[in-house]
Amino acid sequence: MKIETLAFGFGLIEGPRADQAGNLYFSDVTNGGVFRRRPTDEIETIVPKRRGVGGIALHAEGGIVISGKNICHVKDGATRVLFARADIPGFNDLYTDAQGRVYTGSMLSNPFGLEDKTRVPGDCFRIDGEGRVTVLYGGVSLTNGIGFSPDGKRIYHCDTARGPVLVHEPAAAGRATPLTPIRVEGGPDGLAIDAEGGVWVALYQAGAVARFKPDGSPDRRIEVPARAVTSLCFGGADLRDLYVVSADNTDDPARKGSIFRTRSDVAGLPAPFARI
Repeated sequence: MKIETLAFGFGLIEGPRADQAGNLYFSDVTNGGVFRRRPTDEIETIVPKRRGVGGIALHAEGGIVISGKNICHVKDGATRVLFARADIPGFNDLYTDAQGRVYTGSMLSNPFGLEDKTRVPGDCFRIDGEGRVTVLYGGVSLTNGIGFSPDGKRIYHCDTARGPVLVHEPAAAGRATPLTPIRVEGGPDGLAIDAEGGVWVALYQAGAVARFKPDGSPDRRIEVPARAVTSLCFGGADLRDLYVVSADNTDDPARKGSIFRTRSDVAGLPAPFARI
């Protein structure tokens, strides 16, 4: 499968999100900043300097919702905080449901350099509006990619440190019901769901992307010219472009964090707009 390199020279790239115009939004966790790559290859800064952005969602009224020290909506240079709490130092990946609510996981320990047994587990939150949140479940050691099955009846959530993709059945009233997790080798980081319900997972430190069937069985694996594969998303007019981002580049280490693109035979699910 052909993989092309679209951009490079960044630190730890995260949060890829494609829009209908062919733009790709992404962040640089370590060096700071949120960026937009246009189809013309031009890259522009959308949010300067902000570090720790692990997730990005497009907002229905324009602008983007991003994570970091808080969850906020940034539009035309103005920042509106949607959720922050003094006892939570940061949030990582995020996703939206069909109603435009935002889901994210709290990060209570330094994500770098800690063993799993020393980590303080975080929670998964549903943000219903400014300052209005619901805790769906806890026990997430190192929160990462989040996504929904095509029918919205399952929420998938990567726990990078412990290894599985957690699976829950969301409930309107609050706490979600745990289901059988998907066993993943190689450190699950970001994820994306396709139109058939397949779960695509970026394998951090394993140099690949893996697809799992809805029943959790492994289906395929795509090798990527990077070891630290951090996240992925679908895009393109037919939602078959698969964007993969990384924190390194094994073809040319001097390129550092890179953005790759390949094609999938299965279309991805369109990411809903945030509406809060």
